[in-house]
Amino acid sequence: MRRQWKPYLLALSFALGATCNAFGQGTFTAIDFPGATSTQAWGINPGGDIIGFYVSADKATHGFLKSRGEYRSIDFPGASYTEANGISPRGDVIGDYAATLTGSGPHHGFVLSREGTFTTIDYPAAMSTFAWGMNSHGDILGSYTFADNVNHNFVMSANQFTAIGQFTTLDDVTGAIRTGVLGINGGDIVGGYMGADMVGHGFLLSDGQFTTIDAPGGATLTIVTGIDSRGEMVGRYTVNGVTHAYLLSGGEFNTFDYPGATFTGATAISPRGDIVGRYRDANNVFHRFLVVGFRLACAATP
Repeated sequence: MRRQWKPYLLALSFALGATCNAFGQGTFTAIDFPGATSTQAWGINPGGDIIGFYVSADKATHGFLKSRGEYRSIDFPGASYTEANGISPRGDVIGDYAATLTGSGPHHGFVLSREGTFTTIDYPAAMSTFAWGMNSHGDILGSYTFADNVNHNFVMSANQFTAIGQFTTLDDVTGAIRTGVLGINGGDIVGGYMGADMVGHGFLLSDGQFTTIDAPGGATLTIVTGIDSRGEMVGRYTVNGVTHAYLLSGGEFNTFDYPGATFTGATAISPRGDIVGRYRDANNVFHRFLVVGFRLACAATP
């Protein structure tokens, strides 16, 4: 049984709050899988466990879990390409895998339980399925494509969990060219969509209502990548060609930039305010970071 969301769209205006170049008591910590040529961090749970994926010297892509300061590789059995995209509050890892080293061809979603069991997630009849996140109820957020390669989004309910599961299709935002989901907490879902004006907007889907999220100041792109149990959201936005990370809390955008970076983006936030993200240095190289305990301790820029 499948049901369709019947959302309606609400546009809100938000204020620009603090501009942060320091984090009060927060500190940037690099996230680099040992020996990797590149590392991406995409999720963090209440216990401080961080997940993502990395590329090794042989150009293979592997998922990883960083827990209690130690890194662990995650490779779906028999797959040549594995990405870890999210982690649930209880420690289940969510991601996707493919048969080819480059990740071309069909993808399958997966859940790696805290106990160490892999389960494949395939949307019925889809060519590819990607799993992006899981909430405390075990509901899985993901996307899928058919042969036409058009992206669609879904939630799979834990109440009917099997290898196929009970899928709920998410309608795209009205008037959007395309929509992508990226994060889930409780029943709240966040992501981004491209409007007919070719401007990228973030969104929050809560209780069947889509709320458009646009950073102030003439942003040409806003994406919401994560949401915590307080309803605080993180992501990135672009103004005048420069991309900044943000925390949206209490209706205010609190923007921050890694010192000296030409690009900063936040990817996920934990309930205690720890944020993972990425930045690009002056040599055009991307790095990943963790900021511990970031809330609203920033001083406004004059």
